[in-house]
Amino acid sequence: MDDIPIEPEIVVLTADHMQAAAGIRRVSLWQRLPWLPDLHTPEEEEQYWRMHLLANCTILGAALENRLVGVIAYGDGRIEQLYVLPDFQGLGIGSLLLGCAKQEMDEIRLWTFQRNAGARTFYERHGFAAEEETDGADNEEREPDVRYHWRRLPELTPDLRPSGN
Repeated sequence: MDDIPIEPEIVVLTADHMQAAAGIRRVSLWQRLPWLPDLHTPEEEEQYWRMHLLANCTILGAALENRLVGVIAYGDGRIEQLYVLPDFQGLGIGSLLLGCAKQEMDEIRLWTFQRNAGARTFYERHGFAAEEETDGADNEEREPDVRYHWRRLPELTPDLRPSGN
């Protein structure tokens, strides 16, 4: 992997990219969390990306040498999906995608599974704090999850002008 460019190209994804985006989610999720049940076919997952996420979110991709290696779907104060192919994790791609969302939103909430230690460490490193844990009864996988929250801090800029009395 010595020939990987340091900075991937960030591109806005369209309907033509939804099969690849869904595939990245599928590969990343099942390689990192193999205990999760496989509830949907690849075709169903593509439809979800195409019909729900594309209609309601900004979807960006990270491409290296014209190959999609990471995706993020976000909007309305939420990150719905953020996945990077396992072979490309640890290279700053997830941080770059997350940074795009943080530039556009002042407050973000997202869910991840409690047992997903890698994701939890990643989000905490980027300033997210756990605000709610559940037993998983309300998600498809029935896997305990945790909601994270991030809020942009107000910029503290001192007033350099003398106050006039």
